[in-house]
Amino acid sequence: MKDLQEILAIARQIGWEAADILRSYYHGTAKDPNLAVKYKQNEPVTVADVAVSQYILEKLQASLGNEDFNYISEETYQSVSKSPQSSTPWVWIIDPLDGTRDFIEKTGEYAIHIALVKETRPVLAVVAVPEAQKLYYATKGGGTFVETCDGSVALQVSSAKRIEDLTLVVSRSHRNQRLDYLLQNLPCQNQKAVGSVGCKIATIVEKQAEIYISLSGKSAPKDWDMAAPELILTEAGGQFTHFDGTPLEYNTGDINQWGGLLASNGEHHEVLCKEAERILAQFSEG
Repeated sequence: MKDLQEILAIARQIGWEAADILRSYYHGTAKDPNLAVKYKQNEPVTVADVAVSQYILEKLQASLGNEDFNYISEETYQSVSKSPQSSTPWVWIIDPLDGTRDFIEKTGEYAIHIALVKETRPVLAVVAVPEAQKLYYATKGGGTFVETCDGSVALQVSSAKRIEDLTLVVSRSHRNQRLDYLLQNLPCQNQKAVGSVGCKIATIVEKQAEIYISLSGKSAPKDWDMAAPELILTEAGGQFTHFDGTPLEYNTGDINQWGGLLASNGEHHEVLCKEAERILAQFSEG
């Protein structure tokens, strides 16, 4: 198997190329610019999702093969899950278009997530934000960087803020009563609406916000929503855990990330987790 830095170089290149394909659909310059929207389990899926998923999978498999790695992509998950799993501990977890609603509604806040997971934890991540023409990447123990046409710069989350002054990144869609109650009762009330989990985490590593909360309802976010953004955040000095402080796990056989998850710049992380649990207990009693 190639070493992690070689694999990262391949993943970054594929991330940039995939971003170009998505932008061509977004701006209507693709060979097939017709963005037919279908719905899979109430979530929108476009021609762009499928085209980019196919592109990323083909490129990764051509460069790295199938012997050392498994591949899980949002668009192919059903078919992949039915095939016999090999014994490799390495799996690529891919979201070709995170923030499909934002893509369709033209907010520009959509992203591509490519993560390499060893056993249950991410060791390499790429998050491309096509409209910003930025690509974030991280390796376990190697820090987080943002790459633009001017080169790469190391990133570190913000620090030294009072809990009241922290800013939450929140979704425009994916809201429910429990989440709204939680957000209304947290000690920090500054909010910034951002699409795509990748874009939300980019906002935190770019020091424009400090917190993101995910709360599963009838459905839950999936491995491909969280795996790449998590490593981008934690390698920049942030934290991303369940409310009880346990780490997220991927490739466990259940692709859902149930419960309450809190991503932060690391300051006040435990306090906010405990506070979230307390507020939700109140909501349940009410």
